[in-house]
Amino acid sequence: MLKRQRQLAVGAVVAISMLATACSGGTGAGGAASSSPSPDSTGGSNAGGGEQVELRVMWWGDQARADITNQVLKLFMDKNPNIKVIGEFAPSSGYFDKLNTQLASGTAADVFFLGGNVVDYANKDVLLDLTPYVGNELDLSDMDPAMIQYGTLADKLVHVSAGANARGIVVNTKLFEQAGIPVPQDGWNWDDYARISNEIAAKLGDGYYGTYNFTFEGMDIAYKQNGAQLYDMAAGKLGFEEKNALDWFGYWSKTSEGGGVVTPELAVSHPIDDPSKSLITSGKAAMNLIPSNQLGAYQGLTEDPLTMVQLPRGPKGTGVVFESSQGLSGYAKTEHPKEVAMLVSFFINDPEAAKILGNNRGVPVTSKNRSLLEAEASDVDKIVYDYTSRVSDATKTEPFAVSYNPPGNAEFEKMGKTTVQEIGFGRKTVEQAVKDFYQNAVKILNSNQ
Repeated sequence: MLKRQRQLAVGAVVAISMLATACSGGTGAGGAASSSPSPDSTGGSNAGGGEQVELRVMWWGDQARADITNQVLKLFMDKNPNIKVIGEFAPSSGYFDKLNTQLASGTAADVFFLGGNVVDYANKDVLLDLTPYVGNELDLSDMDPAMIQYGTLADKLVHVSAGANARGIVVNTKLFEQAGIPVPQDGWNWDDYARISNEIAAKLGDGYYGTYNFTFEGMDIAYKQNGAQLYDMAAGKLGFEEKNALDWFGYWSKTSEGGGVVTPELAVSHPIDDPSKSLITSGKAAMNLIPSNQLGAYQGLTEDPLTMVQLPRGPKGTGVVFESSQGLSGYAKTEHPKEVAMLVSFFINDPEAAKILGNNRGVPVTSKNRSLLEAEASDVDKIVYDYTSRVSDATKTEPFAVSYNPPGNAEFEKMGKTTVQEIGFGRKTVEQAVKDFYQNAVKILNSNQ
């Protein structure tokens, strides 16, 4: 059973550089790496001659992320000419299946991205302990301590955040204007959310919706708003009761009856987590739950002005915290742990890399790079910085614990999303679906401890 260990010392972020297109991995050119390089002031190294080192890196995301990651990876190789990096790319829908297959066969990349499911992989002992490299190859001195804490499991630094964000409601303000409804403000509640969603759909007519159904995606937030949570890592058990799930699933079922929620059929063809196919960017849905780092991707695909507001409040507040969006872990079987640490350090510390990456994976986890980007922020990025600042201020008076996904998260996610569809398509009543959901959640957790 893994438990988070608090660290008050200097912190680090795992950084990776990636080179690839959305369809295939790319290959970069490089020379040979020093056997024990030390980082320079930008997170790179002053590696000299020596044996050539090759690293493989794998990540998920869209083409825009692949392009900027490619640029950063090239920059890393330019500054570290003795290291060659091969990038591997997979869309988010198939990424973890690919990663799990590689881990099972012992062929995983030297560095790979993980999200809130890092606990799963730490439990499997497949992650490199980066602790020995902190202060040498890995510079964590300017990293937010909370981010270091997040990646420290069982006294080992096994994950370094590549960016931080806060989940919130993306709003297509054009649809609100067309419907003659004021754009919602922080401080609204869930009754407001349901009412506004249905009003948007009613006023704009057939083919328009107020919101996506984010029953599964917003589950942990909803539980926190009511004094529970999805997974209680300290206790090694679910952090919610069946009634919490019944209330949340029931809310969405009732709201859907009002016509304001994207239908299950459309949610299949226009996935909730794909900006390129989203009804938000096509101007057919007004609201959705997204991580703040995705706002740029959504805005880049539509001329409709978008903004972000905090989630509706529950009894305990919004349930949202400033958290790690995703980050990098090294493979425990890598033959080049020092170079892995160098790459991670470069990714989080190098100012040129920060300018290229922007807020794609969240705002930078080092204060210097946050200040750098804020000074040059675009209009969209200013919205992100303003939103994350509001969340940060709110958590000072309404703090919430950082969440980890439960062990067996891939199985849990599949089961949870299936439950949403079973209700949406009328295959089960809310009561029966939730009963089955809760029982299966317990089984999945127990079998993956």
